[in-house]
Amino acid sequence: MIKLRLKWVWLVVFLAGISLFSYAQITLTIEQALDIAEENNPQMIQAKLSLERTQFLLEASHAALKPQFSMTVNPFGYSQNRRFDSYNSAWYTSKELTSSGTFQAELPLLLTDGTLRLSNTFGWQDSESTRASGTTISKAFSNDLQLRFIQPLFTYNTTKMEMQRLEFDHENAGIRYALQRLTTEQNITRQFYAVYLAKSTLAISYAEFENAKTNYDIIKARVDAHLSAEEELFQAEVNLMNAESSVQSDEVALKNAKDNLKQTLGMPLNEEIDVEVSIEVIPMLIDEEKAINSALASRMEIRQREISIIEADLLMITTKARDEFSGNLSLSIGITGDNERFGNIYDTPTNSPRVAVSFSIPIFDWGQRRARINAQRTAQTIAKLNYENEIVDIELAVRQSVRSLENLRTQIRISEITVRNAQQAYNLNQIRYREGDLTGMQMNQFQTQLSSAQTRFVGAQITYKNALLTLKILTLYDFENDQPIIPIRTLSSITMR
Repeated sequence: MIKLRLKWVWLVVFLAGISLFSYAQITLTIEQALDIAEENNPQMIQAKLSLERTQFLLEASHAALKPQFSMTVNPFGYSQNRRFDSYNSAWYTSKELTSSGTFQAELPLLLTDGTLRLSNTFGWQDSESTRASGTTISKAFSNDLQLRFIQPLFTYNTTKMEMQRLEFDHENAGIRYALQRLTTEQNITRQFYAVYLAKSTLAISYAEFENAKTNYDIIKARVDAHLSAEEELFQAEVNLMNAESSVQSDEVALKNAKDNLKQTLGMPLNEEIDVEVSIEVIPMLIDEEKAINSALASRMEIRQREISIIEADLLMITTKARDEFSGNLSLSIGITGDNERFGNIYDTPTNSPRVAVSFSIPIFDWGQRRARINAQRTAQTIAKLNYENEIVDIELAVRQSVRSLENLRTQIRISEITVRNAQQAYNLNQIRYREGDLTGMQMNQFQTQLSSAQTRFVGAQITYKNALLTLKILTLYDFENDQPIIPIRTLSSITMR
């Protein structure tokens, strides 16, 4: 008995300490937890960085379509060589001292996939050639100005296709980020409910412990008054110890549930938190047709499948372009001048026009191109089947979710009635127990029945809230507030780290 009373004292002190320490806890709502997870959750950070990467690549591709300017400078160059002049059948020594620079402007043409290039090379050269007949020295400034147009022929527009691919990659990254955020919201909400369930279970266990302590005091008074057998006191002690053990086990379960939530949020495990969440079930009728239409109109997975079909079509274009007949057109005009004096470079200019056309003509590839085209055509078919299957899967999931909600509402009503009946039965039988008409074993059964009914009632409410959250994720529609969900899909909507 002394040990048992010491345990009571320890439990009271422990609960009092928990109550005082709760002032240092951080109480979180679901919205606050989502904000924390967006900054600390590893999956959220990875999805955000992936979106940021595709945004930068897309910006780089747009910048590449603007005029590109570059300059190459060779400030000093010197060489000395001994060569043989086969025309004159004589050896000679040449020395060259040069300095030059080239400025180039290049403009990619998105419409035709061609390139317009302007280049200007300015230089100075001091050349000395020593032969048997004597030494020749030449010093001159030179300038070469060229305008060139290069145009691929009979092939697809690689620049435009690469731009489309980057745009689809960025859109896909935005969709993945939005889906990850919805998934994180779902996980956090469920873990919030898990913490709430653990708290409720602990409260039920503590109430059971208080009832067991009251029953122990009742039977002890009866035994001391010789109104009940001493065996009943032993059973009351066992009931009280079991209730105390349940409190301790539920405390451990609550701590574990909080640690799991902190891990998902990316918070330090030694930080104390509490949750604030409502599990009030609001009766509502959900229109199945409306839910299906909202899902098919809003689900981002469908857009992902559409992008896959488009990308398969683009890949078919590139596949057909392998080893196909193609050509290249190059046009250039220019003017070159040189003179010993800088101001007289273009006294006698030389025009340098150039036209070149080249073709690539495949002859025989042993059926390689045809096989690749057939493989890609199969990939196109797979992409279309995935799109159709995705629509069916979404509709099926929405139908099942809507149907389950009605059954869950029924389970909540049954659980509520069961709790009320179990509480009334416990109160009536506690009076009988006080009067000695029930044994401790029988009273413990009524207590267990009450605790189980209370736990099932809380669990039924949480199950319903989780099912409603699942329907919200499936349809991207908040039926509790009767408004659609607009998921984050663009980088501009996200606060980067």
